[in-house]
Formats: sequence, structure tokens, C-alpha cells
Amino acid sequence: MNFIDWTVVAAYFLMSLAVGLYYSRRAGRDTSEFFLSGRNLPWWLAGTSMVATTFAADTPLAVTELVARNGIAGNWLWWNFLFGSTLTVFFFARLWRRANIMTDLEFIELRYSGKPASLLRGFRALYLGLFINTVIMGWVNLAMGSILQGMFGISAEQVLFYVFASMLLVAVYSALSGLWGVALTDALQFLVAMTGTIVLAVVVLDLPQVGGVSGLREQLPPWAFEFTPSLGVGETAAGSALGLSVSAFVAYLGIQWWASWYPGAEPGGGGYVAQRMMSARDERHSLLATLWFTVAHYCVRPWPWILVGLSTLVLYPDLGAAEKKLGYVYAMRDFLPPGLKGLLVAAFFAAYMSTIATQLNWGSSYVINDFYRRFVRRNASEKHYVQISRVVTLLLMLTSVLVTLVIETISGAWQFVIEAGAGLGLVLILRWYWWRINAWSEIAATLAPFGAYFFLREFTSVTFPVTLFYIVGFTTATWLVVTFLTHPTDEEHLLRFFRRCRPGGIGWRQVAKRVPDMRLSDQFSRMFVNWLLSILLVYTFLFGTGKILVAEYAAGVAYFVTGLVAGAVLYRNLRLEMRRESK
Repeated sequence: MNFIDWTVVAAYFLMSLAVGLYYSRRAGRDTSEFFLSGRNLPWWLAGTSMVATTFAADTPLAVTELVARNGIAGNWLWWNFLFGSTLTVFFFARLWRRANIMTDLEFIELRYSGKPASLLRGFRALYLGLFINTVIMGWVNLAMGSILQGMFGISAEQVLFYVFASMLLVAVYSALSGLWGVALTDALQFLVAMTGTIVLAVVVLDLPQVGGVSGLREQLPPWAFEFTPSLGVGETAAGSALGLSVSAFVAYLGIQWWASWYPGAEPGGGGYVAQRMMSARDERHSLLATLWFTVAHYCVRPWPWILVGLSTLVLYPDLGAAEKKLGYVYAMRDFLPPGLKGLLVAAFFAAYMSTIATQLNWGSSYVINDFYRRFVRRNASEKHYVQISRVVTLLLMLTSVLVTLVIETISGAWQFVIEAGAGLGLVLILRWYWWRINAWSEIAATLAPFGAYFFLREFTSVTFPVTLFYIVGFTTATWLVVTFLTHPTDEEHLLRFFRRCRPGGIGWRQVAKRVPDMRLSDQFSRMFVNWLLSILLVYTFLFGTGKILVAEYAAGVAYFVTGLVAGAVLYRNLRLEMRRESK
């Protein structure tokens, strides 16, 4: 790094801080402005903020490792979440905006009644807002630290100082500007991060050692360019494309996306994704924001990372298993010229800061709205709640730094989170569409997976993802039994929820009979068709882009034509729906 590189990095930091200072007065008006941008985010900004948040500092490294171990097909470990993302677009985005609440945890007492509902809301506010949130930020801090160490070869103590300094900046502008500042800096950070990763991919592919895509094809085995896993073998070791048994493949594509709770990919939406949907200007903007997020998340972001990941197999063939992900950082360090190196460092800080900013604002919203305002001080002024929100934002930052100090590795953490939430996802989906779900259903679905997980771990040899069959089955049976053994939500409470959110569907027929002035929605067949079309659209654009980039032009064009047809039909359907709603 020389003077021009540090100038680029400094300019990026100053722009981020400037946005926070600009929106500080607006965010101080009330908690709606601080946590939801006054419910006035346009769809493109809300969607870009979502995708920037999921672009963490460790994401390019994780994709590099997947590609280095299992080729392009290794990405199916996260590509399978597309089914749930598109389900959220058409079945839940409008409902979240219609609920007119501040956090997705507030939904618990909107939907359920009594002490079980308040107990569940308070517990999840502290569990997610404090514990899970600080662990996520600690992991992101650790990943950023490993990037700085690999890039500059500095000591762990120096790394901690740089991470703390950048996190302090994030905490300051997040505390000052609320979600407006977070969303605007997210857009800036996404632009910087994507520009940097595209530049790196172009530079690395142009290296003589790599020789472009044609050079990669000559030097790498065919399995590295396979887009789909091989089935029936069950091998996942380096030296072959991602191999899955049929049962494992069914678990990934048939169960994981709807059954498991995972931050940023909650079935039915939730967390910061729900926060952005509730911040949108109206229901239309909420739907379009989530659709843009899904397209950008799967079609726009991954290919620069994948191309660099393939290139690292040629540039660093002797990297051990634990170092494969650092091939991305080594490529930055070894081959970028002055100026561009600073841009890539700024890009990684952008990816890091966008995630941390959202985690701080989202976690503070849980602590303030769903615990402090609900259980500690209920009738304070909006100015008081904003001031406490800013203090909590800074305290969450400090707590995550302390968590970072005790974390050595979280290898397998994502697997544990998926297994420990397996089966909960079905309740999170059905609570919108079946009146009989109650607070005890969700409590049972939250606790049951832990018991099944530890039993399988201690007394069987079943491994992930096949464990999902057993955990989901046990959890589903448990919450169904609990549902029918406990009293349903109070009838008047259900009527208020039905009038407010208008969820529709046969699961609400019994309640709808009490509301003669409202008829059940008949949009489900169209919503289902739109869901299938969006899956086809995103996957064909994802694969079409990839085929073009790896010089398989005929297949790429065929994918794009299919995607354009699906997109045209989807666009027509959405236009017709919006025209009906406007009448």
C-alpha cells in the first residue's frame, strides 16, 4: 500500500462519515425515523441495503473456499436458499409492510395474545438482539482481521486496533443517522465493494499465469466448471465437484430453505430483511425491494468471486485446506497495482461496515422496541427512546469487540444454527396463513430442535444435512401436538390481526366468517405462479451469466432467453395485479 492507496481508503471512510452526519438530525426525530427511515425508503434503496448487508467481509473468502474445494457447484450450499427468498417476495413482503410495526418481534404480540406472547417477544429480543447479534458481529470482526493479516502481515494486536477503529466509525454514524444513514451508506458501500471485486476478477484473469478463462479451462479439471452437484457418490473432498448423496441433495433443496431459521434467510422474512420491507414506502415498494435483493444477491454478486476462486487454484495450488479462502486476499496483495489495491481494501471495509451497521441498528431496534419500551419504560418520549437507542448502539459495538477477543473459530457455526432452527421455519411461515398457530406453537418450535440436535449428536452417527430429516420431523410433530393441546389465540385478538394484515387463504376461513365486510384473498394461485416464475428467472440469469463468463456461449444465450421469457410474464402479472389494486 502506498500513498494513493491510503488516499482511496481515507476518502471512502470520510464519505461514509459524511452521510451519517448529514442524516443525524432527521434520525433524531423519533424511533420510526431512527429504525425505519420514516417508512419512506424507495424500493431500490431498501433492496440494495439488504444485499449490501449480506455482502460481509468474509463472503468472498467463503465463496473462494467453496470453489477451491468443490468447483462452481460448491455454491449450491447457499444457492438453495433462493426458494425461500422468492417465497418472501410474493407471499410475505406486502404483509410485513401492511402490519405497520417497527420490528419483526413486535409481530409476535400482534399475532398472538397473553403472557406466552409477551414472554416469547422479550426472550427473542434479548436472545437475538444481544447474544446472536454480537456473535455474528464477532465473527465478522474475526473475518476482517484475518483479511488484514493476510493482506499486510501485521500482528493480531495491530489487527484488533484497525478493526476496533473502523467499527467505532460504523457505530458513530449508525448511532447518529439511524436507518437512513445506514441505508445510504449501504448503497455507497455496495457500489464500492462490487466495483472492487469486479476489478480484481479482471486483473487476475488477465495475468499470464492464468491466461483468461481459456487458460483456466486448460489448467483446471472439468469438475471445477460443473454448475450442478454430482449425485449418489457423497464425496465432498477436493479433487471432485461437490458430491452429494441423493438424501443430502433432497435435504438441501427440499427441506433446508423452508424449515430452518438462519439470519438473513428466515422463512417468511425476518430480521433486517423484514426491517427493510417495513421501511419501504408502501406495499409495492416492499415487494420490489425484496425482488431486487433476490436478483442482486444471486445473479449480480457471486461471479466475480467465483472467477477469482477458480484463479486461485492456478495461482496458489499448494494452499492447505485451512488457507484456501485466503487465496482471495493473497491475489489482492500480490497482483494489484497501486490505487487498485487501495480500492480493494476499501471494498473489503465497505463489505464489513455495511454488515456491522445493519447489525447494530437492527440489534438496537430489538433491545429498545421489544424489551426496553415494552417491559422497562413504556411511556417515555420519542426523544428519550432515540437517545437510549444511540447508547445501546455503542454498547453493542463494545460488546461485540469483547466477543471477538474470545472467539478463535466458528467453523461449523452456520451448520449448527441451521440444525438448531430446523423445523421452526414452518411455524414462521404458517403463522401468517393459519389461525390455529399460537405462541406456544412458536415456543415449542424454538426449543424442540435443540433436543433433537443433541440426541443425534450424542447417540447417532447421522451427519448434516441428513440430520435435517430427523430434526424437522421431530420439531414438526412437537409443535403440532403442542398447538392442539393449548388454547388458540384470543378470538378478538385474531379478528384485529385479520382486519389489519388481511392474510387470506383457507387457513383463515373460520376467522373470516366473523368479518363479513372482508372477503378472503383469491390471489394465491397467481402468487404461486409468480413465485415459480421468479425462481426460473433468477436461476436462468445466474447460470446464463456464468455460462457466458466461462465461454459456453450457446448455453448462456439459451439460459438468458428462458429468463427473459419468465421475466416478461412475471412483469405482466405484476402490472395486472397493481392495476387491479389501484382500482
